[in-house]
Amino acid sequence: MKNKLVYFFSVFSLFSCSKKNLIPNPIESNVKNITIEVATNFVGPCEPSISINPKNKKHIVGGSVLNNVYYSHDGGKKWHVDKISSSHGVYGDPVVRYLSNGSVLYAHLSNPENKAFASDSFLDKIVVQKSNDNGKTWSDGSFPKVNASKDHDKHWLATGENDGEVIMTWTEFDSYGSKDKNCTSKILFSKSMDYGDTWTDAVTINQFYGDCIDSDGTTEGAVPAIGVKGEYYVAWALNDKIYLDISKDKGKSWLAQDLVIADQIGGWDIDIPGIGRANGMPITEVDHSHSPYRGTIYVNWSDQRNGDDNTDIWLVKSSDGGESWSQPIKVNDDDTNRHQFFSWMDVDPKTGYIYIVFYDRRNHENIDTDVYLAYSTDGGDHFTNVKISETPFTPNPQIFFGDYNDISAYDGQIRPIWTRLDGFKLSVLTALIEHK
Repeated sequence: MKNKLVYFFSVFSLFSCSKKNLIPNPIESNVKNITIEVATNFVGPCEPSISINPKNKKHIVGGSVLNNVYYSHDGGKKWHVDKISSSHGVYGDPVVRYLSNGSVLYAHLSNPENKAFASDSFLDKIVVQKSNDNGKTWSDGSFPKVNASKDHDKHWLATGENDGEVIMTWTEFDSYGSKDKNCTSKILFSKSMDYGDTWTDAVTINQFYGDCIDSDGTTEGAVPAIGVKGEYYVAWALNDKIYLDISKDKGKSWLAQDLVIADQIGGWDIDIPGIGRANGMPITEVDHSHSPYRGTIYVNWSDQRNGDDNTDIWLVKSSDGGESWSQPIKVNDDDTNRHQFFSWMDVDPKTGYIYIVFYDRRNHENIDTDVYLAYSTDGGDHFTNVKISETPFTPNPQIFFGDYNDISAYDGQIRPIWTRLDGFKLSVLTALIEHK
């Protein structure tokens, strides 16, 4: 998103116990929290992203707004905190994803003149930097060819099982935030087949354009996924619906008509007390395991179909390549009329288990907020919920909280990452979770 705070100080925390926190059945909650770094002023990091190295699970890399980068070489027990820089500028919306060869990518918004809103070149591209040493050093960055006079925002990456394959989608605004009825927003796509060194020219993949306001009528939240046969799936939100597009020829062509796979009652721009803004944009994943659910496509989001005071987390799935979809499955298992929001999902490519991290207020009558992990071992038919935050936090709508959290799961190692607020200090946390 474009309206970021100009500067954030980095904070990182972890969860651990004397031993790694195994998830038994039933699940024990309230695992011990360990703080790695605390903000020294009234601003801090948000919009964290995290990824586990498939070549060596001890190596984990994360990032957060504006230009924070984190790396761990012991599975997440200890973290190094650093800043990432580029001649193209770094202005938040970090997306961190490992490639199949053990290199890691860090995608972010551009700010080439370091003047942000005062510069016409602000948001002129999406920049992707690469590290070949697990986050210690980074390239200056690569990017797809785009119309640089437009605003490019809200991107995401997906990496494939084939060496070098990575795809990216994002929203192109004619003019971000404009209320001009002639202003449009659309979904763009690009791919790289050389580990993110070069990219194809960006192409538009959606049929129905949105406005530029950055609300329910804006075409936004595109998250791509690569299927087990190499096909591409992209879901996004627009006008109270979740759309999906599919390419079966590596992005050369897409569906003639975007598919509507679910209703998003109330839209993606959600009102959550205590949060300056919150979105329920969809997350797309595919099961690459050799479980019975291999190839299943999952799309997760949040909405207020059960009332303005009762946001819930939802999932739909397809086992036939996106031709048909399940009815929405409720992920949070509470029976309260309280908010669950800010979800993110990953599917373990070894086990096929689904993991969704989200904020939850089921235990509180005020705006105090916990962090929960929901997981499914049966292809999304049923979810078990466990509280993974030791203590609740109280958000403040005056402090920018970001637009998303993240989670990475690989071969039974689960590392969620999220933002919390204590007083006026933001921090970023993870949990050490093992699940076989």
